[in-house]
Amino acid sequence: MLATVVVLGAVLWALHYLLLVRPKTLKSSQRFYRQLAMLGVTVVGVLAVILALPVAVETRNQIVQVFGLVMTGAIAFSSTTVIANFMGGIVLRTTGRFCTGDYITVDGHFGRVTERGLLDTEIQTETRELVALPNAFLLGRPVSVVRSSGAMVSVELSLGYDVHHAKVERLLLEAAARCGLAEAFVQVRALGDHAVTYRVNGLLEEVKRLLTMRSTLSAAVLDVFHEHGVEIVSPGFMNQRRLDPERLVIARSEEGFAGEEAPARTVPAEKVVFDKAEGAKRQEKQREALARRIEELTEAVAEGEDEAQTKSLKAELEAREAELRALDEKVKAQKEEQA
Repeated sequence: MLATVVVLGAVLWALHYLLLVRPKTLKSSQRFYRQLAMLGVTVVGVLAVILALPVAVETRNQIVQVFGLVMTGAIAFSSTTVIANFMGGIVLRTTGRFCTGDYITVDGHFGRVTERGLLDTEIQTETRELVALPNAFLLGRPVSVVRSSGAMVSVELSLGYDVHHAKVERLLLEAAARCGLAEAFVQVRALGDHAVTYRVNGLLEEVKRLLTMRSTLSAAVLDVFHEHGVEIVSPGFMNQRRLDPERLVIARSEEGFAGEEAPARTVPAEKVVFDKAEGAKRQEKQREALARRIEELTEAVAEGEDEAQTKSLKAELEAREAELRALDEKVKAQKEEQA
């Protein structure tokens, strides 16, 4: 037993030095797998020490059984969540509730899907943070998905009863038209004690611009109402101010910006916020296109009769396969850098 302990200690020390201490540029993912290997070697070593104990065979077997029960219980206890997330990942992929790059909202979390794993799903939020949501969490809660065919963009505001609803509807539709929203419509949401609540809705076909369009529509509503002399203030504010009743509360337009588009230096929010989600969506589409083309070329080569044409198809097939391998390596490298 003493010899076994000495050999085990030497092996563990050597493996720890070679796998974890000596390499200076290990990424977190690489270190995790090496630590997992060290754990496996340690468990095997402990079992070897138990088998080498200077005790009776029956006692040794009992110790091995207890050790096995402890390991089995630990694995069973910890694997409940793992299995639930694994099965949740399979169900989500089978049902196809959302894809990489889609906008989703679940239990207060809003963002674009950057990666769909077997155990969790990663989304990128409006603040550019990456949030990992367990698949079992997604499976047990309602998930709101923005359709790729278009998303509704809306702005809600309250106006006093002194402004006719027909005029408000016309101005809101004009604001939606300035933003390029399709199929716009206006709703009267509530008749309050002092104000009427309106909502303008429009269809945004290019869902990538969802964040930017929400801000753009709000700015367009302000511009249109101020241009037509309509104040967006509460009646209470109007009754309590100490100003000339003829004076309108409208922000003075800055020269060079009124009625113009945003300055060229302004970067779309989606380009900064959802950079990883956009890249993941683009890579997934590229991979699907390559896989489709490889399948078509494989069938064409198998059915080809003309030798020259078959040779050309084989060359293209090899090129596409190499391109697909390069894309997979690029995605793997990006994941390692982010880790």
